[in-house]
This record gives sequence, structure tokens and C-alpha cells, in this order.
Amino acid sequence: MTVWSELVGQPEAVATLSTAARAAAALVDGTGDAAGMTHAWLFTGPPGSGRSVAARAFAAGLQCTTGQAGCGECSGCRTSMAGTHADVRVVEPEGLSISVSEMRALVQTAARRPTGGRWQVVIITDADRLTEGAANALLKAVEEPPARTVFLLCAPSDHPDDVSVTIRSRCRAVPLRTPAADAIAEVLHRRDGVDQETARWAASVCGGHVGRARRLATDPAARERRERVLRIPLHLPTLTHVFDSADDLVKAAEADAAEVSASRDEVERDALRTAMGHGGTGKGAAAATRGSAGALKDLERRQRSRATRTQRDSLDLALVDLAGFYRDALVVGARSEATLNHPDHAEAAAQAANSWPPESILRRLEAVLACRDALEQNVKPRIAVEAMVSALYRG
Repeated sequence: MTVWSELVGQPEAVATLSTAARAAAALVDGTGDAAGMTHAWLFTGPPGSGRSVAARAFAAGLQCTTGQAGCGECSGCRTSMAGTHADVRVVEPEGLSISVSEMRALVQTAARRPTGGRWQVVIITDADRLTEGAANALLKAVEEPPARTVFLLCAPSDHPDDVSVTIRSRCRAVPLRTPAADAIAEVLHRRDGVDQETARWAASVCGGHVGRARRLATDPAARERRERVLRIPLHLPTLTHVFDSADDLVKAAEADAAEVSASRDEVERDALRTAMGHGGTGKGAAAATRGSAGALKDLERRQRSRATRTQRDSLDLALVDLAGFYRDALVVGARSEATLNHPDHAEAAAQAANSWPPESILRRLEAVLACRDALEQNVKPRIAVEAMVSALYRG
């Protein structure tokens, strides 16, 4: 399989990127010009559409050593997709934003010539998280790029609130769409070995998010968390249940963040201690150990920031599921033929549509969306969620 087979349900993007990768190969080999290739790209699309996957596949196509622009078999393709290629750097913000110091260091590194590959490739998976200073640092590099450096930016949209107009205007846009359920089910079955029935179910309830579909298909805990969230709308008979439900949502997000972070945090701490000379007995070991305290504190700060982001991402996923339920209730109440977000909860959506007038369902949906906005504004999760669930109770 080629690297492009990782990009699910995006034939237009694959055609654009593979053509550009071939043009880039011809440019490096001296057999063609730069037609179809540019130094900066912006991948946009809804969550789960495969923005970062597209960027990694394109990076692999640029580093492909066989002349096939993404064969998937050569060392350039395999290391690029695995994230171990020396000339492919991936920036994944561990906290809530990408700092100016991090971006300046990256820009300096990107200015170097490729060490072993054909191009120096920089992938920024969440370009919408760039601070103003970081965006300005990146802009300078994008305006005057080194000859063999390519910047690949990923963001939910090309709106100025996500990516500044000045950066956006210097990038070639690659819009991605929500993959079809059939395409997601097929890749789950073929690539991940999920049985066809489970693959079809996961594809139908994931909202077009390929990563979410894989997790639902393979992780029983993820399925249980989803079920608990979707039970909330019809199980708020008293104020006691309101606060219990809010507590469950927040605790589930905290547990998810702890599960993701625990093993990684310890590995990072051990690696840093080893690098700073902990346990050493040679000359200078004591001084190195004393000097490591600041580095450990900085690592712990970054780990806390990463845990906060993971918690909020997990909570946001639950809110998206809730919003989808109320949308389904509106669809059922209107007797529309539109596809449901949660077809396996169609009876519950019908019960909600029969129990509440459309105005009440809309108010509940708006409460969920308002909670998402509050979390984006750094409101404490427990306060935002309790306010939302209280609004769901009142209707």
C-alpha cells in the first residue's frame, strides 16, 4: 500500500498532493520545474477528517526515494510516517498553545539544509493554537523560506480566528471533507482487523472522525464512556442527578487524561533524570544532579499543561456526543430523512422528541454549545459543565 492509502475518503486531496510530490521529486532530481509544488501548505477540515494524516503522507511523498512520490515501502516513506525521519519535524502542542520560543527554535532548525532526505519538512498539527508571537515568528519563515524547506500547517478551517490572514495568504490550501461511513468502515476492517459488523457500527456513530471510530471499535472503555454520556439527556429527574451527571462527566475526562499521561510522564521524567546524571558517580555528577532541578520543574509544568489539554479534549468529545443527541431529537421530531449522529440511540432520540417541544430541544442544544465556548475561554470545567447540565434539566 502507498502512503496515500492512509488518507480515508479524500480522493481530491490525494490527487493534489501526489501530483505536487511528483513535481517536488522532479525538481530535486533536476528533471522538472516547480509547477504544482509550493513551500507552504494549509490542511483544513473538520475534526477526524485526517489533516495531520494528510500532512504526514505528503511529507512521506516528498521524502520518497523510489521516484514514486509515496511508495510506502522505502525508508523515506516508512520513517516519515512513523515520525522518525531526521528531516521531518512534527510540532504537536502538548499544552493549550504553541509558544513563540518553541516556534523560533523550530524556524532556526528548518532553515538548515536536509541532512539525509530530499526536503526539510515541518508539520504543525494544530496551527490554530499558535500564539500571536509564534504566528509572527512563523510568518517570517514562510515569507522567506529556505530553498528546500516545506511548511505543512493543519487547522480546523482557514478562518482568520484559526490562522492569520497573512500566513493563510502564503499557503496553498488543501480542504478535507468528512469521510463517508463506508470508507471508514472499510479501513477499520482492512487496516485494523476489526470485524465488519463492529466496523460498520463504529463508522456510523463516530461523526466522521476516523480516530474516534478506531477507538470505539477497539476500546470497551471508550464505548462505555459514550454510553454514559448519551444516558444523560433522559436521566435528569432531580437536581441531585444534575450534579451527579456533571461530576461523572468531569471525572471521566480527568480519568481519560490521567490514563493517557501517566505512563508517558514517567518515561519522560526517567529520561530527563538519566540525561542530567542522576545515579551517576563520576566527576561532576553531583553538580549535574543539582542543576537538574530546574529542568525537572519545567518538564512537570509542560506535563500539567498537556494533562489539562487532554482533559479538555476528552470533555469536548463528550459534549459533541451530547450535541449530536439533541440534533438527532430535532431530526426525528421533524420527520426528516437526514442521517442520525447516533443511530443506535434512535429510540431515545424519538422519546426526547415526543417529550419536549422543539424550542426546548434547541435550548438544550444551545446550552451544550455554550459549554464548549466556555471551556475555550478557560472557564473551569466543573463550573461550565454544572451550568450546562442545570440548563439541560430546566429545558
